[in-house]
Amino acid sequence: MAEPTRCGFVAVLGAPNVGKSTLINQIVGAKVSIVSPKVQTTRTRVLGIHIEGASQIVFIDTPGIFQPRRRLDRAMVAAAWGGADDADAVLLLVDATKGMDANTTHIVDRLKAGGRQAILVLNKVDLAKKPALLRLAADLNAAGIFPDTFMVSALTGDGVPDLVAHLAGRMREGPWHFPEDQISDMPQRLLAAEITREQLYRQLHQELPYAATVETEAWTEQRDGSVRIDQVIFVERTSQRAIVLGKGGARIRSLGAAARAELEAIFEHRVHLFLFVKVRESWGDDPERYRDWGLDFDA
Repeated sequence: MAEPTRCGFVAVLGAPNVGKSTLINQIVGAKVSIVSPKVQTTRTRVLGIHIEGASQIVFIDTPGIFQPRRRLDRAMVAAAWGGADDADAVLLLVDATKGMDANTTHIVDRLKAGGRQAILVLNKVDLAKKPALLRLAADLNAAGIFPDTFMVSALTGDGVPDLVAHLAGRMREGPWHFPEDQISDMPQRLLAAEITREQLYRQLHQELPYAATVETEAWTEQRDGSVRIDQVIFVERTSQRAIVLGKGGARIRSLGAAARAELEAIFEHRVHLFLFVKVRESWGDDPERYRDWGLDFDA
């Protein structure tokens, strides 16, 4: 007799830059969420879908939780907690090399105040010293809300199979929510924009803080099976436009080449990527942008 199918949603919470996107990409086996050394890279709730045996696990990669200062910050934090509220299980991911910071303490306190249990996942354990790692695990478990603790390296995959097997067993019996071959619910146009935004962060993260966003304006299938993608990089000031373009257009060519190569690997066909840079003051206060990202403008 076939094993009954199971399905459930798992929210991955954590402070900014603890490796949430890296963990989900590692589990799914493909890029569904962008990764950057810059904190607060993930803006929207991204669903990564993984099948383990008869269980379909739907991961919600939430924006990092931190103390919000701007409207966009508030919307991102609200999205993270909304993902936790909607999930069947919650993972709290903690960077073992950094330990307990103010953001992690805030998350633990809020989970405890809400009577919510979570699975504790200590990440980057390959880089942490064992005595400090054990102290961190003990300090976190003292909160009394973590019935299970896992130690992993999201980058190398060490410890991840045990975590996934545990989650598969916790999913509720029921039909799968997504087709077997689907790994994310993110539309291709949005994923393509996110890939280009990732390159902006990677190549310009010191020069261009959070004053840029990317939109896919056109997606045209070509007769030869390739696709033409037209994107606009919006910045807030003319000086930022010059930074993105670079001397003689060198920077935007570099951005385009890196993004195009990654898009071709993801979509498995040739991509013609055309990037344009426009100044749009206060794009971070445009309700339409928030709708595109699935964020609450009034959070």
